Amino acid sequence: MADFLYRLGRLAFRRRWYVALVWAAVLAAVGLGAAKAPGAADEEFSMPGIESQKAFDLLEERFPGTTADGATARVVFVAPGGEKVTAAENKAAVEAAVAELGDGSQVASASDPFTSGAVSQDGTTAYATVTYQVTPTDLTDASRTHLEDALHQAQESGLTVEAGGDAVSEEGGAGGAAEVIGVAIAAVVLLVTFGSLAAAGLPLLTAIIGVGVSMATILALASTLGLSTTTGTLAMMLGLAVGIDYALFVVSRYREERARGLAPHDAVALATGTAGSAVVFAGLTVVIALAGLSVVGIPMLTKMGLAAAGAVVVAVLIALTLVPALLGFWPNAVLSRKARRTGRTEDTAQDNGGTRWARFVLRRPLPVLLLGVVGLGALAVPMTDLQLGMPGDEAKSTSTTERRAYDALAEGFGPGFNGPLTVVVDAQGAGDPQTAVEGVAKEIGGTDGVVSVSPARFNEAGDTAVLAVVPATAPTDEKTKELVSTIRGERPAVESGTGATFEVTGTTALNIDISDKVQSALVPYLVVVVGLAVILLLVVFRSVLVPLKAALGFLLSVLAALGAVVVVFQQGHGAELFGVDQTGPIMSLMPIFLVGIVFGLAMDYEVFLVSRMREAYVHGESPAQAVTSGFRHSARVVVAAALIMIAVFAGFIGESDSMIKMIGFGLASAVLLDAFVVRMAIVPAVLALLGDRAWWLPAWLDRILPRVDVEGEGLSRPAPTHDAPAEKEVARA
Repeated sequence: MADFLYRLGRLAFRRRWYVALVWAAVLAAVGLGAAKAPGAADEEFSMPGIESQKAFDLLEERFPGTTADGATARVVFVAPGGEKVTAAENKAAVEAAVAELGDGSQVASASDPFTSGAVSQDGTTAYATVTYQVTPTDLTDASRTHLEDALHQAQESGLTVEAGGDAVSEEGGAGGAAEVIGVAIAAVVLLVTFGSLAAAGLPLLTAIIGVGVSMATILALASTLGLSTTTGTLAMMLGLAVGIDYALFVVSRYREERARGLAPHDAVALATGTAGSAVVFAGLTVVIALAGLSVVGIPMLTKMGLAAAGAVVVAVLIALTLVPALLGFWPNAVLSRKARRTGRTEDTAQDNGGTRWARFVLRRPLPVLLLGVVGLGALAVPMTDLQLGMPGDEAKSTSTTERRAYDALAEGFGPGFNGPLTVVVDAQGAGDPQTAVEGVAKEIGGTDGVVSVSPARFNEAGDTAVLAVVPATAPTDEKTKELVSTIRGERPAVESGTGATFEVTGTTALNIDISDKVQSALVPYLVVVVGLAVILLLVVFRSVLVPLKAALGFLLSVLAALGAVVVVFQQGHGAELFGVDQTGPIMSLMPIFLVGIVFGLAMDYEVFLVSRMREAYVHGESPAQAVTSGFRHSARVVVAAALIMIAVFAGFIGESDSMIKMIGFGLASAVLLDAFVVRMAIVPAVLALLGDRAWWLPAWLDRILPRVDVEGEGLSRPAPTHDAPAEKEVARA
């Protein structure tokens, strides 16, 4: 591996014009393909194997055309204090507003609350449902403006008017300001780390090129592979992050080799052969973690993981080819200002912050290890109280009309009104379908925790009906989850008594089913991803204990990060500091996202840090000296890489969307804990305690495992050429 990459780096350096032109051609080709490709459609969310999905499929089959995903808005009218919406003046204002709402160009219908029975028992609150002919993403600005104007006109009559629904909520996402902030902070960190604008700019430039290639490819293949507009979100975020990191490690190693006195072409070749090998295996661990998302069984998540894995592969290829080529164009520009001015490079053998920290840990390995493990364990304890769900409008800020509409409906109609259950009754096997459906409705209506059951709505064939069941508790309440289980548990008795069967679905039931499926998939996912990565690290480090230590350290950090998420977003401690207005369940996909993304990044730091220790060890240093050498060369770069990751993820905490805020906080916390507690403290402490045993490998396993030479042990080390001007060396190359 190292020998092949050594030759690849030298070739890219010498043929830099060809390499640059090839990447430019690739970017132009995929960009042209993206421009000519039809727009990506919004992917319909599906999760095979859960009851909610089966019910949706049955609805599509028995009620063709009625389950279209047209945008909706629920407009809530609340009468002034002491009045009722049924009073003549208020009723006229509501009817006028409904008429105006139904006059939009994309509106299919707007229901009148006085004829549809959408008035609360105390008469203070009413709501109208506006249904659109198009999906939320296809709503025009004119339609949204028309909705807002109608709300403002109704408010002028003295009524409190709020609105919720997907027609009101504009699709937010990870991107925009957060991406810009992350790149800006990354630039500052790189500048401080390298002391050179060129050295700071090169990783940013190559990362942006890599993201451009990846995103253009995704857009070009979107219609062919059935990718959605959200598929590339994770690819963009991770492609940018690892693209910076991988280029950072190669450039840093190049500067080290130049500091040893090597000519530019030799320094590039050696940097690609050593740091490039670490990049390959670090990238493989990320790809394993992302591709492993297919284990969960959610098609959308599988596509997102594979697209992001493709972006990581592009980042690796760029680090191995384009970075050496660009170093060939400007071999001295990435050196420090002092090195360029004096022609003398810094001495990499001298002590720095990394060596001082390593010696501190080596003197006190047991206290450092215990403190790190106990601290992470304490942070992980709240994770035992983890409740999964899908936060809705109730988790939004009270400054939003969606949250105020949610609260008004809960107050006027009860907390369960915001999350009704949809029961699809299949009466094909019943002798009298109508009587059978009435029996099902009666049984469900008599269940504790059910407030009301709507009249049945039959399909044209009269053999299938839909019931709306309103729970007594809120959609994210644990009692609602118990109610869904209770209703489903009554199915055998109801079926035997009526001859009809039913399925429970709706947004609330769907969220419950998703949470259950994700929880059941988490352990198999961990086994697959961690198992494959341990095997990969076994090959890389030729050690049994180092990969096991890496995996256990990751589990500690990810559990601690989940505990921190529970403390803030579920228990509410310190929630105001992060702009969290309402606590509630943790997003169902959060554990999977956290495990998949952070595992890949954690193994990045493990490979880059420990591979330098392994390199020093195989070249004759003692275990303690190897730890110190690894920190001397890699600590500063790993810290910089971690700070960049934290900055990118922390930028999303400022987003208004509660789920994006939660993802940003969780990922930033996990990277912080893994990089600075696990990799920088626990890892050297464990290696110090193990000594030579850390690199032990059974003889029989040593014979079986392939040799990949990540440390460049087999490379011939060129002699230093301190007296050769860099420019002449480049010309000679």
